Amino acid sequence: MNSPIMIACAHGTSSTQGAAEVNTLRAAIAGLRPGLDVREAYVDVQQPDLVDVVAGLPEGEPAVVVPLLLSVGYHVKVDIARAVKSRPGSAAAAPLGPDPRLAGLLDQRLREAGTTDNDVIVLAAAGSSNPNAAVSVEELLGQLQALRSNRIVAAYGASAQPSVPDAVAMLREELAGGAGAGESAGAVGVGGRVVIASYLLAPGFFHDQLAKAGADVVTEPLLPSPVLAEIALDRYDAAVAGMHEAPSGTAREAAPAEPQTGASQGAADAQEGGVFKAVRRFVTKYFPR
Repeated sequence: MNSPIMIACAHGTSSTQGAAEVNTLRAAIAGLRPGLDVREAYVDVQQPDLVDVVAGLPEGEPAVVVPLLLSVGYHVKVDIARAVKSRPGSAAAAPLGPDPRLAGLLDQRLREAGTTDNDVIVLAAAGSSNPNAAVSVEELLGQLQALRSNRIVAAYGASAQPSVPDAVAMLREELAGGAGAGESAGAVGVGGRVVIASYLLAPGFFHDQLAKAGADVVTEPLLPSPVLAEIALDRYDAAVAGMHEAPSGTAREAAPAEPQTGASQGAADAQEGGVFKAVRRFVTKYFPR
């Protein structure tokens, strides 16, 4: 029996370099798994759209949508989930993060940027109105803290707090011995810098904004790295195993590590499906990534 088709679904970006990096990631996935049918899809900005890719699959062929995204959020919980539910026999894998290998890659990017033990670090993620996204980022932060002695705080580009500029300002005040300093500042040392660790997949709108946040150093995004292809295949394999456990003809959605349940999930999905989707369309039109 042939392996299910992998739909490697990214967010989409107007950055030529960012798009090229994601395409290279898909090629790396295919290179690690010869014979696997790896297809391109996006949930925003770029084409082909995920809905169209799923609708155009060969009849009767199973498929797994692997989110080339770093955490659970609107695109995973709504866009990808709906696409999978529209086609029996398909499944959604978990996003790429959190994962200890991503923490190791962030540590590598920090070392490449010359980060020292005296520096303080802002772990900068894209952000989401879905609280599970922040839980994922905090888990990744814990994994990174296990590798480094620096003071590290999480911050977000949009839809969650603190913002990256606010976190940079707070840490700069700590370095100066201001009101935010003291016991909470941890291992902050005199003469350190504020470093932004870019917890973003590739260059694009959000990474460009990091340079404007007031930090001394901004690391490069996670791509290029073979680690991402390895994680994507692990997510795919886990979803395929789940499909074999599911009743025939049903679609499966991989659950996040910290799922919402009950009324809170329904309220969050309803809110995101209304106001937040409208805002997302406005941002995409007037502030392309």
